[in-house]
Amino acid sequence: MVNLRVVKEIEHKLKTRFVGRKILFYPQLPSTMETAREMAKRGGEEGTVIVAGNQTAGRGRRGRKWISPEGNLYFTLILRPQLVQLPQLVMLASVSVVRAIQEVSGLEADIKWPNDVLISGKKVCGILIENEVIGNAVRFSLIGMGLNVNFNSALFPEVAHSAGSLSQEEGVNVSCSEIMVALFTELEKLYLEMQEGVSPYEEWRKLMKMENKFIQVKDGEQIREGKVVEVMPDGALILLCADGSSTKIIAGDVFLQRTKQQLSSKG
Repeated sequence: MVNLRVVKEIEHKLKTRFVGRKILFYPQLPSTMETAREMAKRGGEEGTVIVAGNQTAGRGRRGRKWISPEGNLYFTLILRPQLVQLPQLVMLASVSVVRAIQEVSGLEADIKWPNDVLISGKKVCGILIENEVIGNAVRFSLIGMGLNVNFNSALFPEVAHSAGSLSQEEGVNVSCSEIMVALFTELEKLYLEMQEGVSPYEEWRKLMKMENKFIQVKDGEQIREGKVVEVMPDGALILLCADGSSTKIIAGDVFLQRTKQQLSSKG
């Protein structure tokens, strides 16, 4: 589990310039996002990380509840990027997770559009990006993550079919401090590269393996189906529909379809 001792280990091992150089640890929070938001509004410095041992009101995309038991990683990072860089934040965040998992555990992970990280088809990490923009200026950006490290999904029937963890894949507990050091290091590296004009887009696109896949996209009450013909640099999907039209997908929940025939049969 993440506790003050683990945070001290991270601070000792970390060699970053600013990401994680200031870590504020709370044994329990309603949500690291809300605590980080208040701190960012008060001028909290870039690179500050809010870490919780567990959350009582953790949330994912679209306000969904995020189950947050002890043993996993829950944190929010404060950044202050440029406006044009906002679409790349989800890319650098998810790529950082994949790299950190590979480095520490050797496990191969994939990205599910736009911001989930999967191992063996099960979700091990959710990412939430929120920005405060005034006019054309970004006041701050928040990257929130929930990473299932030492988590037994079988104890939570509501997510047992869809959620996994590093320890379940490895068969042994995984060091939270090692994962966090690797993750903060990769986050800073990609963020600094982005400041120099190097986008994480290509690596993000390849890790998704979405192109030429048939998918269903649910966005509220709207359902669209088609083949992904392109993943755009702004993070959107270009979907070719059965009637020959194409549409740009910028939000929604994606479900893979096995074949074109299966897609067409849904009519």
